[in-house]
Amino acid sequence: MGDDFSAFSEDTGPPFGVEDLKRLSQAVADSVTGAPGIDAPASLCRACVDLLDVTGASVSLGGNNEAQMLWWSSDPVAGQLAEAQYTLGDGPCRSALALTAPVLASDLANGTDARRWPVFAQQAVALGVRAAFSIPLASAGLAVGTLDLYRDRPGPLSERDRSFAFPAADAITTALLAIHSQEPPGGEAAWLDAAEIDHEEVHQATGMIMVFLGLDAPQSLARLRAHAFAQGQSVTEAARDVLAGRVRFDD
Repeated sequence: MGDDFSAFSEDTGPPFGVEDLKRLSQAVADSVTGAPGIDAPASLCRACVDLLDVTGASVSLGGNNEAQMLWWSSDPVAGQLAEAQYTLGDGPCRSALALTAPVLASDLANGTDARRWPVFAQQAVALGVRAAFSIPLASAGLAVGTLDLYRDRPGPLSERDRSFAFPAADAITTALLAIHSQEPPGGEAAWLDAAEIDHEEVHQATGMIMVFLGLDAPQSLARLRAHAFAQGQSVTEAARDVLAGRVRFDD
């Protein structure tokens, strides 16, 4: 079976030092108090990349499988990995959202993980990604997004690394919810709007397909994703073609 929440591995690497734990504790405290604003979740993400046995990380926001937007990524590959899952509607991030539980894929080139998301796994490996770990940002049983970690070589996420990543995901959730609840209308909640702007074109194109074909939003997004896959595009690129009139769905 693939590496998910119930699959524990042997620890690898030295235990976290006192300074490492202080850094996590301070980031968690900052996220709870909201002192540094939206910088707190980003600081936690960077700490994951710096201190864990991972190559990169990203945070995607959105509480359902159809509306997911990249908020922060450590590097271009992390961003492309998130976009691939958004385009396909499949991958560890999607599974983590659906299960509201961590999904840890230790080898995307072989075995169960490669078969579980065959198209995503193929695209991930082409990007140089061999392992991917998605942890839901969840509150009251509902996921508001995911913390996604990746590595350029296969291998499980050790218990040592989970002991840092899971509390970090909880702290990111707390920070995001606190910031959202504290923002006045028209205020700095623009951080969420800014995260969503990349997919505004997808929303608009989906609306056009709804009108053309008389479908509901999930069906229309599925059609857009299918077209993107057939053309070897991201769903955002396909949406731009629809908005520009280069592709029509009215047949």
